[in-house]
Amino acid sequence: MRVHIGGDHAAYEMQRDLVTWLGEQGHEVVDHGPADYDAQDDYPVFVLRAAAAVAEDPDSLGIVLGGSGNGEQMAANKVPGIRAALAYDPELARLCREHNDAQVVSIGARMHTQEEGRAIVEAFLGTPFSGDERHQRRIDMMRAYEVDGTLPPLP
Repeated sequence: MRVHIGGDHAAYEMQRDLVTWLGEQGHEVVDHGPADYDAQDDYPVFVLRAAAAVAEDPDSLGIVLGGSGNGEQMAANKVPGIRAALAYDPELARLCREHNDAQVVSIGARMHTQEEGRAIVEAFLGTPFSGDERHQRRIDMMRAYEVDGTLPPLP
């Protein structure tokens, strides 16, 4: 699978580890940076590029990384068509794929060990969207709002 990845200085070591590990697992990794450690870099520079690449490449998934993962998730969700989820354990990573068809997972490198980061990514990449009608209906509601501001009807 093609995996787009981007992060910032707070997640630099975890990102380097994931790029290598994912390649060893047979994934095609597209690293959107940073290429070097810079304590003053800004996560939107790299995260927006990774999320935009996923939006343009529907058969891919993405990983965005930062200190907490919060800002990175917010940035990725600004890319039209992207559903990014902050995952703090493998179960949440599975659920965001299975129920929400998230295309991007966000991980806080200051919150997790590299082994925990790998486990979250493994669960995310290994879980397909369920396709369940109720989950698809909810995704369609969000998509309609994103496209033209249509709010779902009240019950």
